[in-house]
Amino acid sequence: MSQLREKTLYSLDGTALFVADWLLLRPPPNGGVVIMHGLGEHAGRYQHVAKFFNECGFAVRTYDQRGHGRSAGVRGDVPDSEVFLRDAKQVVDDFAQELSSPPILFGHSMGGLFAATFALKNLAPLRAVILSSPALAVFLAPWQNMLFNVMRRIAPGLALPTSLPARYLSHDDAVVQAYKKDSLVHGRISARNMAAILSAIEFCQSHTAQLSMPCLMQVAGSDHLVNPEGSFQFFPKLPKALASMQVYPEMYHEIFNEVDNAKVFADLKAWLQSRNLLSKHAR
Repeated sequence: MSQLREKTLYSLDGTALFVADWLLLRPPPNGGVVIMHGLGEHAGRYQHVAKFFNECGFAVRTYDQRGHGRSAGVRGDVPDSEVFLRDAKQVVDDFAQELSSPPILFGHSMGGLFAATFALKNLAPLRAVILSSPALAVFLAPWQNMLFNVMRRIAPGLALPTSLPARYLSHDDAVVQAYKKDSLVHGRISARNMAAILSAIEFCQSHTAQLSMPCLMQVAGSDHLVNPEGSFQFFPKLPKALASMQVYPEMYHEIFNEVDNAKVFADLKAWLQSRNLLSKHAR
């Protein structure tokens, strides 16, 4: 059994961040999990993931990153390359005060990229980090790269359509249609936001040795929205004793929303057990 608690946190620059906590009706035996969503979406799309973690004995915090969902901020733009990390630290630190141990950080897509960056920079104590289809490399056609460079010079904060094809989110058409009809979803990105993503990718790929906690990567092998080659380049450079990777060759980007997502959840639970992150009664 869990209950929903919604609240607002204010970032260091005063931006209002919408937070939704899925709390157990008893002290969480396994601590907490913070979920970071991807570009253009919002935390409400992760209720089923929060439910899974609740059932495993974790309290869960989700939040809309600035410029997304019910949080304030310009849609698709950021003031600088570090702001997602500053916001995440504030969210994690605030939640950690309620827990008996550091939380686990779970990130999907762009959220996975910044979760990886957060962990590698050791911005706050974490028990583990879980990366779902992390954006450790992106597809940029030559014309897109040219447009990005032009916009970075003349209008860095102007958010333009991403042109990412929603049909490649999942093989489940209901997921795709719900995404298209979701009024809280936006499909925009500015050159400044893209620069933040590219900067984080460069940092992650060159600082893998700094990983100091267990890391699980769950990667969509048929990803058309982020380039899975980034994950395949990233994983071998991580400390072997800490890192695990599961690849789903036929799955599209949103592995936790795929037709066969039961396998993804089962693999995640098995990894939590293997890392002794679940109490015995939750197994």
